[in-house]
Amino acid sequence: MDVNEQNTADMADTPFMPLAISDADFFRLTKFIQQHFGIDLSKKRHLISGRLSYSIKTLGYSGFGPFIDHLLQERNPEEMELVLNKLTTNYTFFMREQEHFHFFRNTILPDIIQRHRKDRTLSIWSAGCASGEEPYTISMYLMDYLGSEARNWDARVLATDISQHALDKAKEGRYNLPDTIPSAWKSRYFKADGTDGYYLVAPQIRNNVIFRTFNLMEPIRFRLKFDLIFCRNVMIYFNQETKDALVGRFCDATVPGGYLLIGHSETLGKNPGYRYLAPATFQKW
Repeated sequence: MDVNEQNTADMADTPFMPLAISDADFFRLTKFIQQHFGIDLSKKRHLISGRLSYSIKTLGYSGFGPFIDHLLQERNPEEMELVLNKLTTNYTFFMREQEHFHFFRNTILPDIIQRHRKDRTLSIWSAGCASGEEPYTISMYLMDYLGSEARNWDARVLATDISQHALDKAKEGRYNLPDTIPSAWKSRYFKADGTDGYYLVAPQIRNNVIFRTFNLMEPIRFRLKFDLIFCRNVMIYFNQETKDALVGRFCDATVPGGYLLIGHSETLGKNPGYRYLAPATFQKW
């Protein structure tokens, strides 16, 4: 899940004069979002005004003040979802940051497959999966690597995001495929939708991904610890304290020798519990 500021014309729902937001309301809203979702928008006043103004007026509020009053008091799920969808951009694509997937195929997969030869169960998490391209890409690499043995493994990928809107798109599995998708994968793992050049993810890939709504600010209490966590281009908009706390939770949720992959523009703090292996690639001590 990326937060990506654009110009005002791109941010608004329609050509519209953005509403003014007072210092007090801006502080209340950004503090609430940071505390509950980890996203630091303290320097994004222009983005907030541009992206929320039209929706606030459409909902019948006279301005930011009454809307924020209601949002903080009632915690209405629909309005909360609206704010998250408007203020975050779920930008991703298939095989993003290909160096990670080369390392995954050549180094990580052989290691974790060897460790699980007896139980034949892998535990992989795509944290902040946005519209689903990342977990589907992971799944295609898994199917390619395991080949005919895939049916004997539980190699399902857990994919989570805070945005239900993004998860709905991910579950649909309908994409306009980029040229980076190998032709063999396009024929093996996708089916032409028949409209506008779109493709549907094939059932064996779609069924290998488990989508769940999850807020990364919450405790991580999944059934298994993870062999590998992808959390890429999510933490770049967290402040250092939030990021350090999240990495600590990731570390606790990772098996000894397990892996963490972050975005290439992101860094880990000091003594994170992981050792550096390659750019944006770490292994738990």
